[in-house]
Amino acid sequence: MKNIAVIGSGVMGRGIAYAAALGGFSVKLFDVHQDALFHAEKEIASIFEKGLARGKISVSQMETSKAALRYTDNLQEAAESADLVIEAVPEKIAIKKDVFEKLDAWTKEDCILATNTSTMSPTEIGSFTKRPDKVIAMHFFNPVHKMPLVEIIKGLETSEETVGIVRECAKSMGKETVVVNEFPGFVTSRISALVGNEAFYMLQEGVGSPEEIDKAIKLGLNYPMGPFELGDLVGLDTRLNNLEYLHKTLGEKYRPAPLLVKYVKAGRLGRKSGRGVYDYTDKE
Repeated sequence: MKNIAVIGSGVMGRGIAYAAALGGFSVKLFDVHQDALFHAEKEIASIFEKGLARGKISVSQMETSKAALRYTDNLQEAAESADLVIEAVPEKIAIKKDVFEKLDAWTKEDCILATNTSTMSPTEIGSFTKRPDKVIAMHFFNPVHKMPLVEIIKGLETSEETVGIVRECAKSMGKETVVVNEFPGFVTSRISALVGNEAFYMLQEGVGSPEEIDKAIKLGLNYPMGPFELGDLVGLDTRLNNLEYLHKTLGEKYRPAPLLVKYVKAGRLGRKSGRGVYDYTDKE
């Protein structure tokens, strides 16, 4: 496997593209918006520079990886030469259906199609194609260049050959993997959604300030980030979308906290909007 196409140049897509290029793959990063691609290229360059400054990568690694990255707004051009496609578009099933139908038509017959979904069904996504045995979920974590895990989720018809190839691909990117069977929310998203949602209920009830709740979780439970810090990083709208899906599929314990719903309605989405639980307007 030499060629990887990443579909969507948002926070996750550009992180995956960076990890893939650093892992020795030739990478095409696609987005429908040229300005999004321009922003992604700047952000990826920044990650390279920080990695170089911290001694995580060498100059030759940076130059080779940058040369392996291409940016395109032509989905067919990105897909045609790919051995593996990793989709990282918004968590909306209609968007994923459109993308996977096009990928199925434009990629080689032996190309593996992966989704970076954190909650959605690779079985359902595979049904949008004529190759469900080659459809799988690769759940990367934010920030991709720092987080060591890829959660690999098999759909009903995903072949063991596909699982093996994807595990080796993730390993080449420097990632550890876990392979799990499909169930809504998989492993990590179910736990993370519960913790993040309960934190909002506690904030709503006046149990403590965001700072105190985050500190308690970090120091008391040894989490690297507090639930509000993580929610603001991931995006509160993304967290709400996940909770709504899990509430629908797994029941009442995932009902979104009313305060979280209110924050999203107010446009307080986290770092990407400048304000979420915390205010980032003076930190930009």
